[in-house]
Amino acid sequence: MAPSTETNLHAMTLHPQAALAIEKAGTLPVSLTPPELRRAYVEQRMKMLPPAPRIAVTYELSIPSPDGPIRARFYRAHADTSACPLLVYFHGGGWMLGTLESYDTTCRRLAVKARCAVVSVDYRLSPETRFPGAVHDAYAATLWCVQNAARLGINPASIAVGGDSSGGNLAAVVAQMSLDRAQFRIASQVLIYPATDLSREWPSYERNGSGYMLTSVALRWLIGNYIAQPQDRLDVRASPMLRANFADLPRALIIAAEFDPLVDENEAYAKRLEEAGVP
Repeated sequence: MAPSTETNLHAMTLHPQAALAIEKAGTLPVSLTPPELRRAYVEQRMKMLPPAPRIAVTYELSIPSPDGPIRARFYRAHADTSACPLLVYFHGGGWMLGTLESYDTTCRRLAVKARCAVVSVDYRLSPETRFPGAVHDAYAATLWCVQNAARLGINPASIAVGGDSSGGNLAAVVAQMSLDRAQFRIASQVLIYPATDLSREWPSYERNGSGYMLTSVALRWLIGNYIAQPQDRLDVRASPMLRANFADLPRALIIAAEFDPLVDENEAYAKRLEEAGVP
């Protein structure tokens, strides 16, 4: 999708509910060590969550991969056993933060509202595992879900990938890789304020760089911990914006946040998809 008119871009003011959320959560404290920051992030995130809805089915998964088992969690809101759509979800957190537990409420709500199954993937985090480790995990987990559709009770023709922020980055990359490798087809991609271009800083890095929870300082630090070699930022598995041809990619829902440092590259990615004929 793309903005309807250019004159409407960046014309909004911060919603009072968003302002309250930012006040409660505070700014991401990048002065901490990664383990300390992970604990602080979970505490911060838990303040923001509504009650977790009850669902019919949830269980833990251990997904085999060439790099070792990947922990995941399966959700299905309804007891109906007929094959249903699946959303493979990658959590946000700058490739460094986030857990299955801190995204449990989110995935339950997605399963309930979308009437689909959800598999939440606990991909390896930086700096212990740097690029492209998370990409390998995201792709391997999605491939396993396709290959085990009958076991999961899902329709292999109705599999979507999705995620927020760094998870949106991984979802966009998996959508591209699925087209190139032709091992499976993704029906749609749900990209929630995704990082799409790590090769440069867009103007919104400066415009929205402080005061909105995720700062440009924190974003640079997180990217630096994920990408060890500067040249790797030019790899399309890190910066899906740099893909030459966007034709035939899965249909996309892109959700951008008006005051996010990533909003400009979100709009640019949507425009590239639209120009390539992707719904």
